[in-house]
Amino acid sequence: MNKALPTVRLRAMEPEDLELLYTIENDMSIWDVSATNVPYSHYVLHDYMAQVTGDIYTDKQVRLVIENDKGEVVGLLDLVNFDPKHNRAELGLIIQKPFRRQGYSEATMLKLHDYASKVLHLHQIYAVIAVENKPSLALYQKLGYNQSDELKDWLYDGKVYRSAVIVSKIF
Repeated sequence: MNKALPTVRLRAMEPEDLELLYTIENDMSIWDVSATNVPYSHYVLHDYMAQVTGDIYTDKQVRLVIENDKGEVVGLLDLVNFDPKHNRAELGLIIQKPFRRQGYSEATMLKLHDYASKVLHLHQIYAVIAVENKPSLALYQKLGYNQSDELKDWLYDGKVYRSAVIVSKIF
């Protein structure tokens, strides 16, 4: 019998999320899977939050906070590199450490699929995943994502290059 997934809610970022954003953006352990390679100040992130419209067509991205049914913030979801001509965007998902391996990623992605296809009218979402990240790859496969060929030495952590794959889902 499958364990029920937790309930999640996706919401816009609020000013009180600044510390969460600061913590996640400055977590060097996840920089190797993003384009980040420098820390962000509170000032820069505050400025970003003040200027972002929340409109994917204007910002070419949308960042959503993931909450559980208790109102606890479990992570962040990003749709970036939005391409309105081709109706696709790149997915970034981070679940905070205390909430990992509890089904929040799967619940969030199912919620995202509904939002991306029915509200944003995206045709495709994709993500770049390190080949050694077996749990993420298994989840994407379970949720019907197709996997591309391996991208050799795609991710660099400052010491070592690692290969990745692109996974994508068409709606």
